[in-house]
Amino acid sequence: MTSLAHFEALAGSLKLPGEAVIDGKLRASASGKTFPNVTPRNGRVLNHIAQCDAADVDAAVKSARRAFDDGQWRKLHYRDKKRVLFKLADLMRRDAEQLAVLESLDVGKPITDALKVDIPGSIRTVAYYAEALDKIYGEVGPEAPDRFSFAVHEPLGVVAAIVPWNFPLLMAMWKIAPALAMGNSVILKPAEQSPLTALKIGELALEAGLPPGVLNVLPGFGAEAGKALALHGDVDMIAFTGSGAVGKLLMQYSGQSNLKRVSLELGGKSPHIIFADCPDLDKAATQAAWGIFYNSGQVCTAGSRLLVQQDIADQFVDRLLAVARKIVAGDPLEPATTTGSMASEEQMKTALRYIETAKREGDALALGGNRARTDSGGFYVEPTVFDRVKPENTLAREEVFGPVLAVTRFKEADDAIRIANDTNYGLAAGLWTKDISLAHRAAREIRAGLVWINGWDSCDLTMPFGGFKQSGFGRDRSLHALHKYADLKSVSITL
Repeated sequence: MTSLAHFEALAGSLKLPGEAVIDGKLRASASGKTFPNVTPRNGRVLNHIAQCDAADVDAAVKSARRAFDDGQWRKLHYRDKKRVLFKLADLMRRDAEQLAVLESLDVGKPITDALKVDIPGSIRTVAYYAEALDKIYGEVGPEAPDRFSFAVHEPLGVVAAIVPWNFPLLMAMWKIAPALAMGNSVILKPAEQSPLTALKIGELALEAGLPPGVLNVLPGFGAEAGKALALHGDVDMIAFTGSGAVGKLLMQYSGQSNLKRVSLELGGKSPHIIFADCPDLDKAATQAAWGIFYNSGQVCTAGSRLLVQQDIADQFVDRLLAVARKIVAGDPLEPATTTGSMASEEQMKTALRYIETAKREGDALALGGNRARTDSGGFYVEPTVFDRVKPENTLAREEVFGPVLAVTRFKEADDAIRIANDTNYGLAAGLWTKDISLAHRAAREIRAGLVWINGWDSCDLTMPFGGFKQSGFGRDRSLHALHKYADLKSVSITL
């Protein structure tokens, strides 16, 4: 394990990216404006980032459209597409430590998590879709003897990927890689809180041989660059991960412009159900704790509603608290740190505000509840647990996106399923039981895009990721994601 001194020295030696990537060149914003990029590690300004707006969006869209129409990437032989994407994965592997440090500085993510989870996961995503791009087949239709009909997948055109700040590089790769694999041009708009790895990827993509304009990267604010992308008449699709409020705006902007396709992943309020016959209480307690406190609770699939059957509730909560007490916020660049900061001061204040609301509504504070590491100048919140939370209370209904757990007790299995479904969201759910019939029934009846049984977050890149209800629509990951970035064309030939 390398040391804090090593990563601080590396952070100090890096040239932090700050310019947009448009048409194969690093550029300042058209207006010349920049914005300060603040690290939540200590609240200091890391560098200044190009503040792109509608003028930059128009330049990027023109570049992306030109690249798409001239076919340098779209018409490239699949073997050559694979070569470029595999080269990008190799370059990311070469610069993995730099990417990890950029991610940790930008959003306060523990450096060990960035090195072991985020960056390897991003590399695997690029390699997966590089390998998959020649595995998508068309169809031959049943026809009369004098006609031959077939269906083929064709790229959409210009895809705008607007990605969040909780897993900046990984979420970007979940969208960029399949969109490029299908032959599209992509404009990546990272969250203003986390631009560094996106800008670095823009540079690496050019080094890998991606033609100019095929991947443009536009840092900036959602209300300026994001809105301009969503309203632009020559953008064919918006692929978005973020809040429900912004997702609804993107739907409106699509209708106000060219009816561009929209794919949305909008988070959740995921139930984690512990039935009385749980096969391993200690394992379940550990996974329940990390299911909410990993990445400081800033995970769209966070198990933020823990539903525990009454018969085992007291002992299970005790085991959960024993695990949670060992999870202490630390310096993100310290390799021993297991949970870092919130991604921004705003998000820290949001979590603390929900904690105060829970107290006012009578939820029983069992652990935490305070800001942490105040002497660092950074934005940290203690892992927090509220017990005996009523299903109708705010903490059980609204997404906090922070390290705050609501524990609700239930009597019968049907009660758990009813409470689990009593939400506007439907992204993920988990349950622990030895009863295979109950497991199957609950998995079918719970309205969520992902259901995990006897293991939280127990799937990988090969399985589709997305939600039901107001958790959005469209799927990231797996081969299914490729179809999202293509149109299906039917061709019939009279013989």
